[in-house]
Order: sequence, then C-alpha cells, then structure tokens
Amino acid sequence: MELLTSKGHSPRLESILMVEQVLQEQNEFSSKSALLRALPKTMQTQTFNKIIQYLEKSQKIIFTKDNGVVWIFTSNPDLKKVWNESVSL
Repeated sequence: MELLTSKGHSPRLESILMVEQVLQEQNEFSSKSALLRALPKTMQTQTFNKIIQYLEKSQKIIFTKDNGVVWIFTSNPDLKKVWNESVSL
C-alpha cells in the first residue's frame, strides 16, 4: 500500500481511531471539511488527508458524487457471519 510506504509523517494510531470513531457514530458527512470540523481535537490537514486515503483504500469509507464521506465498514458480527457463509458468484 503506497500510503504506508511513503516517506514523511505518518498518522498516529490514536488519530486514525479518533476519525474512525466519529465516522462510525455519524455515518455520513457532507464533505471532508465537515468531518474535520466534527473531530474532538484539531488535526493537521496533511495528517487528516492521509487518514482519509487509508480509510478509502481499506474500503471503510466511500465518497459520494457530491464529495460527501460515508462510513461503509461494519463491525456487526451477524453481518460478518452472513458474509463469510455466503456463496461466491
């Protein structure tokens, strides 16, 4: 994954988890800026953008056609069980 191998600043795990928690609680934001403003602590834009890149590449978020941010990752054990038991097409 290019994000993890690039040189320079890497986000701290605490920062990644903070962004994930806010996304899980609210599910959707109208823009990246709205998400950044909703965080309980301030964060550098460069750090925030790297976290967003990571979440998109790991398929935890998607962007809407209007550049909104939507949390799509589930931690629901029932859904994971259904997914694991489903038949591949």
